[in-house]
Amino acid sequence: TYAALALLGGSVAALGLWKWLGKKRIQKKMEEARRTRDEGMKKMAKAVQQFREQVPRVQRDAILSLPLVELTGRLQEGSLSPRTVLYTYLEKVSALEVTQQTNCLRHFIPECEEQLQEIERRKEKGLLYGIPVSIKDHIGHKGQLATCGLMQCLDTVMEEDSVLVKVLKRQGAIPFAMTNVPQSLFSYECSNPIFGQTLNPLDPQRSPGGSSGGEGALIAGGGSILGMGSDVGGSIRLPSSFCGLCGLKPTAERLRGVGWGLAHPSAHCGCLLLSHAVPCALGPMARDVDSLALCMKALLCQEMFQLDPSVPPIPFNEEVYSSSAPLRVGYYDTDGYFPLPPCMRRAVQETRSALQAAGHQLVPFSPPRIPYVMNELFMKTFFADGGRAFLDVFTGNIVDPGLKPQVNSCKMPRLVKKLLTLLLKPLQFLLLLELKDVAVISTCRSVQEMWDHHHQIQVYRSQFISQWQELQLDVVLCPVLGPAFTTGYPRKLLGAVSSTMLYNVLNFPAGVVPVSTVTEADEEELKLYKGCCDDPWDRTLKQAVSGAVGMPVAVQCVALPWQEELCLRFMKEVETLSRGR
Repeated sequence: TYAALALLGGSVAALGLWKWLGKKRIQKKMEEARRTRDEGMKKMAKAVQQFREQVPRVQRDAILSLPLVELTGRLQEGSLSPRTVLYTYLEKVSALEVTQQTNCLRHFIPECEEQLQEIERRKEKGLLYGIPVSIKDHIGHKGQLATCGLMQCLDTVMEEDSVLVKVLKRQGAIPFAMTNVPQSLFSYECSNPIFGQTLNPLDPQRSPGGSSGGEGALIAGGGSILGMGSDVGGSIRLPSSFCGLCGLKPTAERLRGVGWGLAHPSAHCGCLLLSHAVPCALGPMARDVDSLALCMKALLCQEMFQLDPSVPPIPFNEEVYSSSAPLRVGYYDTDGYFPLPPCMRRAVQETRSALQAAGHQLVPFSPPRIPYVMNELFMKTFFADGGRAFLDVFTGNIVDPGLKPQVNSCKMPRLVKKLLTLLLKPLQFLLLLELKDVAVISTCRSVQEMWDHHHQIQVYRSQFISQWQELQLDVVLCPVLGPAFTTGYPRKLLGAVSSTMLYNVLNFPAGVVPVSTVTEADEEELKLYKGCCDDPWDRTLKQAVSGAVGMPVAVQCVALPWQEELCLRFMKEVETLSRGR
């Protein structure tokens, strides 16, 4: 008996020691990653200082204030050099003006100096000649990690550039920084245990959104003029809304194929639970719509079509983007699932009035069955296996607090989930938080069920397009989630992103344009906000956005698949009218 007890005690002690050593190894890897980032920043700051000593009279503020199109023109004509522009932006970031306030940077890209020398030797200047570009953490760059905020991705360095980076470089752009993301990318609160929490440069008490939150914070803070993000539920559009930027989620296949994003084996660490049913889209983020259009024009080139033959060879249609013909615009200010704050609905109503006054035709539009889209189509795509693949991502990882509600829901025993499904199904429309999104959604129990699920998505897309075409719409104006949440709240309100998730399920191009700011009148009206039925989640949303006077307020612009140019043209019209107001 004593021997058995001693053996059991020894086993328990050994298990405890093994767990302790495992945690120490994880802590060491995280410390090394942070130290590497800090050393890279010091090296870049030193290089900037050397440049400053060589060229002391650079008009830094004047360069940083130039819009992308104007900056490109100055670089093309030679009145500014790529070296001056690159080091001006590097100084903005390395001087800690942006990074210290927001923690938006994951790493400098030291190879940017090699790319600078390369484009200086070239005779041919691409459309993005000399433009410094920031890229989201998981977009592959040779010699860099693609961490997704996960420990198991800290060991493998990318062996080659992704297609996106290759095309950017071919067009003369200089990727110079990789930006922070939420752990696993499945969150719109930008935080991970390795590199920490990213904050909004417009208000450090608020989130920049996610998962392209590092991009949003860096661009809004003036540290980048053009960034590349990704979007599988709003990950470009939410940071754009929260940070007052323009962002475009294209039709997924327009910029995506072999070699994009997570295609490289070293990045295949479960960072995104992608599916053909609801695909991930890569797209640009910038200060204005013309910048997005220039970026799309540069990317949709022969080089990309050759590098990735799965991308349809459809060049950018300048004629559509430049058109001034009146548009037939569908509009709605609520999707009937998660009522947004008064300021976001006001933004749609004011933009609708401005469009109408400008000669466009406005038609009421009601998106069908949003609860069904959220509860069945979107969430079932990502948690078809009951969340097992999602949990595998966190094996051997410290889970970020922003993801613990989802992770804990997935860990519930199957019997408990089934009981919750039976008990809570009648209240499904009201349950707008992580427990509903993960635990209550039914899973696909067979391959046949998975195929049926994919078919249901196609049927919904067809029905949505039919409704669109019956009204003879060109584009749709609708709300986007905002204003920026106070940090800690995105994790409590996963269901609030229905406004963006819808267009991932549909795979429509959708963009965000800032049109206003939160006013004192909006704050007063927020006090009367009841949401759907003044339940705990409505009250949580109210708390998340309160006190946001002066923060950006945006709208969402949508077009049919493959009509990115029309979507951008509509965004440009909205931007012009809002600036006029």
